[in-house]
Amino acid sequence: MERKIECLGCSLANKKLPTNIVYEDNYVACVLDHAPFNEGHTLILPKQHFVDVDELNSETANAIMSASILLSKALKQLYKPDGITVTQNGGIFNELSHYHMHVVPRYKEQSFADFYNEDVVTVKRTSDLSDSKKMLIEAINNFR
Repeated sequence: MERKIECLGCSLANKKLPTNIVYEDNYVACVLDHAPFNEGHTLILPKQHFVDVDELNSETANAIMSASILLSKALKQLYKPDGITVTQNGGIFNELSHYHMHVVPRYKEQSFADFYNEDVVTVKRTSDLSDSKKMLIEAINNFR
């Protein structure tokens, strides 16, 4: 009997694997990136399997956008970045093979080109992901 291997994004979004979820609703789960560009870097993952943006149904698309707004507000309050970058990579550039949107706090001295450079060392976190998770959940709750 052949066993179907579930997509990593689906497994994370639906809590089949351990992850650091900071917000979720019926359509999406928002998880801290395991290798963040900056502290607070969060991924928005649909709970239903989609690969590219043009596959999203309207309910999921709306949930993704609502979550990106909520995360942006919380990240601004918590980390005081110079800006927020919201990005999504499709096609061969989607390294997860599951639709996901990055919400990344950014600072003016950083080049975002480094985001796409695999040789660049990720940010040195000032806290571990469990600390970031706790602080971000608290900040998100201020806007709900």
